[in-house]
Amino acid sequence: MKRMMAIFYKELQSYFLVPTTYFAFAVYVLLSSFLFFMSFVYYQPSIVDYRLVLGDTVSLLIYIVPLLTMRLIAEEFKQGTDELLMTSPTSVTEIVFGKYLASLVILLLLILCSLTYPLIMSLYGDINETTVWLSALGLFLMGASMMAIGLFASSLTQHQMVSAVAGFIILLVLWMIDSFTDSSSAVTAWLSPFSLSNRFANFTKGVISGPDVIFYLTLAGVFLTLSIQGIERKRWR
Repeated sequence: MKRMMAIFYKELQSYFLVPTTYFAFAVYVLLSSFLFFMSFVYYQPSIVDYRLVLGDTVSLLIYIVPLLTMRLIAEEFKQGTDELLMTSPTSVTEIVFGKYLASLVILLLLILCSLTYPLIMSLYGDINETTVWLSALGLFLMGASMMAIGLFASSLTQHQMVSAVAGFIILLVLWMIDSFTDSSSAVTAWLSPFSLSNRFANFTKGVISGPDVIFYLTLAGVFLTLSIQGIERKRWR
């Protein structure tokens, strides 16, 4: 546990030392602010409903998460520091979880930024607080699974841009997985439960669904396990 926390603190510190983090936050804040302005101020200022704003901004995570995770493992491979980590007493599991926990803190900061929008909206009318907090919880769970996918993509290569593109493609496929076929087909009905966006919908309605929570946790667990197995395989080459 101590070694994992040491990796966590080191990775969290690294996040604030690289320009990519500030770039990703700037892109997210600028685009989400623009979408907030268009949704709430320009088109429908009389409707105080956070879901109308959230629906437009949540898809930005597909682009932001790969930027925030692309260097997690790839940078270690590129700098050659992975050999030091692999030969240290720290296990691969501790390395992966330490880095993953650091990415979750960054995700939490991102969600806190997005909560400024319902705060502003509450100044203009009553807002459903339950919906806001459950949406934030759903956003964190979905973002946590996306961070695990991004970490997995980072474990595949030593090139950060390749990692970012791979993470983006995986996230895009999982986001639109139920849109590839006709909406009435049996294939869509089978694929729909695996869609990142569909699982998030219940949280925005103020409903906590066990299968939705389990889906996001399982998805994160699967990709963290794949990351550990992939790094372990490189360790013994």
